[in-house]
Amino acid sequence: MRIIIITLTIFTFTFSLAQNYKNPILSGFYPDPSICRVGEDYYLVTSSFAYFPGLPLFHSKDLVSWHQIGYAMNRKEQLNLDGAQVSRGLFAPTLRYHDGVFYIVCTLVDKGCNFVISSKDPKGPWSNPTFIPQVNGIDPSLFFDDDGKVYLTFNSIPPDNISLYNGHRTIRMYEFDVREMKVKGEEKLLINGGTDIQKKPVWIEAPHLLKKDGWYYLYCAEGGTEYNHSEVVFRSKDINGPYSPYDKNPILTQRTLDPSRPSPVTSTGHADLVETAEGDWYAVFLGCRPYEGNHYNTGRETWMTPVKWIGGWPIINPGHETVQYEYPVPKIKAPVFTSKVNEFATNQTFYDHFDDTVLNNRYTFLRTPVVDFFKVRKGYLDMKLLPTTCDSLHPIAMIADRQNHLNGYVMTRLLFNTLNENEKAGLIVFQNEKHYYYLCKSAVNQVPVVQLWKGPGKDSVMHHADLLASVPLQNHNNALQLKIEVNEKGYSFYYAVNRDKWLLIRSSLDRTFLSTATAGGFTGCMYGMYATSNGLPTMNTVRYDWFERK
Repeated sequence: MRIIIITLTIFTFTFSLAQNYKNPILSGFYPDPSICRVGEDYYLVTSSFAYFPGLPLFHSKDLVSWHQIGYAMNRKEQLNLDGAQVSRGLFAPTLRYHDGVFYIVCTLVDKGCNFVISSKDPKGPWSNPTFIPQVNGIDPSLFFDDDGKVYLTFNSIPPDNISLYNGHRTIRMYEFDVREMKVKGEEKLLINGGTDIQKKPVWIEAPHLLKKDGWYYLYCAEGGTEYNHSEVVFRSKDINGPYSPYDKNPILTQRTLDPSRPSPVTSTGHADLVETAEGDWYAVFLGCRPYEGNHYNTGRETWMTPVKWIGGWPIINPGHETVQYEYPVPKIKAPVFTSKVNEFATNQTFYDHFDDTVLNNRYTFLRTPVVDFFKVRKGYLDMKLLPTTCDSLHPIAMIADRQNHLNGYVMTRLLFNTLNENEKAGLIVFQNEKHYYYLCKSAVNQVPVVQLWKGPGKDSVMHHADLLASVPLQNHNNALQLKIEVNEKGYSFYYAVNRDKWLLIRSSLDRTFLSTATAGGFTGCMYGMYATSNGLPTMNTVRYDWFERK
């Protein structure tokens, strides 16, 4: 008898050098990324501003395929965003891991300022925030030194609170007690102004510390989180300084490049560095994909490039002037069954048929909900109409996902019956409280209609939205499909009473109206299922059958 034994011993693989990953790794409004590695696992968090839940968390085994594992602040007692403008709220988190515990330090603008939360599991639950009132600034970051001491760095005011020029800031540091969750000792000034105060550098911020080969490296953003954004680095043999700037700073920027270059990436900075188990280094940072000058609607997104240490300094995006849309995949051994598909890449379609009984965790709300206004019912989503509207500073009935591409679409099918002019339900593309387009079903003189509204804009003397179109419907009991498309010509709006028989309402509406350059702020556009009764009480609801976005 002959016995043949076949043993499968290869459970991991290394990506071929011929393969590339695509940037941005998190497309759409995912700014201020912070990353850490725990063994073979990589975790990443970004800012979320006035959206709830706060601080989305992502996991990867290979730095290429990213999956959202939840939010760090998903309980109402953790985070109250009522009254916050869309670009306020949570600024610039830093994620770190030490001795079995994950930590996030962050800034809650206007409501308590800097705080720390912790969890033994990155999926949560995370603790309620412990606020740190002594820290006068933003962009806090923790550093765990190899002697057991912990330090907290942050952006702060100029010395004696006297600005020598507009944008004059400092980087400061406290020693930090992670058991008591509070600072200790005296505040120390590490950087005054930036790389060279004689040149009046602006907005030194987003400081992170790392230690390598006996040096402490302090890397920061500089130039402001717009077109002149950059990343700079300093180093010292002593944690307390003095810190010397790299003589070839910045280590990352796109501000010196030809603005007319094809497919530009701009505003790069606010970086965080990570070392792989294989000893390679990478940086995640925010960047923008503009059109027509410096307009962009997808917000500040998360990008990733290799890092090389040259002459004792970290160089981001080595060998390139321009940030690339593709790089060779990291040489990381990952489980053989790890998906190489990045759910958050620009070429991915998100399609939700509401097959579960809970909401997909990539959705978000504008501010912390005060009532339970929706329910997933295995095949559809029921949403209550709330009196609040999207131009207010209060929670609204909107369930949203990010616009992740300059050319794409969002569509849905809904069942909504009303004969009241104040009641509206449909799809919105939302930038802020004054900049949005809203495609909805409503009624006029008890006749059902499809309407298209435009926000008033920040410079308008009017405080209410403009009605751009109103189309009567024959039967208010039928399901209605709505679609918003965007491309280089602008936003176009469609409806269908018969399945996929699209009828155009308006085409090529100004997309710069929803750009950050026009609207201001720090967020990007969101596609949302949105319903309102415009200040009046109602018991009415709307049913969404599915939601699709690309």
